[in-house]
Amino acid sequence: MTDLAPLAHLDGVAQAELCARGEVSPDELFDACMARIDALNPLLRAVVTVAREPPGPAKSGPFSGVPFLVKDSTPWPGLRWSMGSRLFAANAAQRQTPYGRRLEESGLVCAGKSAMAEFGLLFSTETLLEGVTHNPWDLARSATGSSGGSAVAVAAGLVPLAHANDGGGSLRVPASACGLFGFKPSRGRTVPAGFGGSDFGDMTSDHCISRSVRDSALFLSLTEDRSGGAPVGFVREPLARKLRIAAWTRTPQGTEPEPAVRRAYDEALALLTGLGHLVVPIEPPSFDSPALGDAFLLVAGAAVAGIVESVDQTRDLPVQRDELEPYTWALADTFLARGDDALPRARATFARAVHAYQEATRGYDVVLTPTLATGPWRLGHLSPVLPREELARRTAHAIGYTPLQNIAGCPAMSVPLHFPEDGPPIGTHLAAAPGADALLFGLAYQLEQARPWKDRWPPYSIPALF
Repeated sequence: MTDLAPLAHLDGVAQAELCARGEVSPDELFDACMARIDALNPLLRAVVTVAREPPGPAKSGPFSGVPFLVKDSTPWPGLRWSMGSRLFAANAAQRQTPYGRRLEESGLVCAGKSAMAEFGLLFSTETLLEGVTHNPWDLARSATGSSGGSAVAVAAGLVPLAHANDGGGSLRVPASACGLFGFKPSRGRTVPAGFGGSDFGDMTSDHCISRSVRDSALFLSLTEDRSGGAPVGFVREPLARKLRIAAWTRTPQGTEPEPAVRRAYDEALALLTGLGHLVVPIEPPSFDSPALGDAFLLVAGAAVAGIVESVDQTRDLPVQRDELEPYTWALADTFLARGDDALPRARATFARAVHAYQEATRGYDVVLTPTLATGPWRLGHLSPVLPREELARRTAHAIGYTPLQNIAGCPAMSVPLHFPEDGPPIGTHLAAAPGADALLFGLAYQLEQARPWKDRWPPYSIPALF
């Protein structure tokens, strides 16, 4: 069963079930995945490192034998670990993370590493190290980012699901742009996925981008930290109760989304109302948006400065300007120029924004907004060689709904409910209070049943082309 298209249609759970019944072997699943990557990756450039040989027999688990990708932000033993940066182009991971061990124990088989923005800093996937990753719905448009490679690989049918992470929307935004389900867990919900931390790292949640809700729900049940609190477990069923949903469209910059995005939002609102939920349009939280955006960039700059300092301590030659992208240097330089109180001031700004968000959404189960204020932008629109100020302005125009959940530690998801005939998909964003991951999954199952998306394939995908 090594034809390109049949297996590409199946999500991870379905592939594992085939394998468990003996209808396909783990080797056949892996070989078919390699064939799909060979067929389309030269065009899409979603996979930056291919694991040509599986690491051995797949472990017995709920995903046994299923191939997947790991975002290049995260180490995987024996594979290159560049983080999208020329500084680490020759870097290879030597040891496994607790997160990776959970994935191996589930039976997942790593087929390679997916493309990302340098250090996950930009909402695009077009680095000076790897080049451009193309959106399979429109090759002239961005896959967005920073988890663009993972989203493209799943949307194109190269793998059924792919690891991704989210520090401000880096998982949810490419899921929206590529017509997929993207779930960001609550802060601290999963075991650690990397080594060491920073304020930026503390805001980042690791999970996956998938085609089905059940793949995502199972993935979380396998990676969650069971040492404290009640675990989510494997959520399997649609929600059985009605929700109070707060809704708004105005961005933190005080603008409304593009008309196509507004139409998608209105459709989602009507769908939720039709399912019996009470959707209440409210005023969005009020806070100093420019200050919050500046604080976010300062925290990112602090993370970059920490990386540079660590590398400088391990070699005689300090990090050179051509080893990092211009935007990355600009973030670090700006942070260092602000002085010792930069991080405390950024944290205080975050705290005020979180308070405003909590006050505005008090008494509601879920928050509804668009995922993006615009559709996916043209390639080059968020190029890392553009000036920091211009990139900040362009990012703020499109990205306004997703970062608050990272700052507040909330679970959130982008659900693919809108597929225009004349452009890429448009995601709907839903968030809940910290710890309410199971509630969001239940709502996601309900939406997936009401508006199925599993057969929506982009023109540059294995099912569409083969």
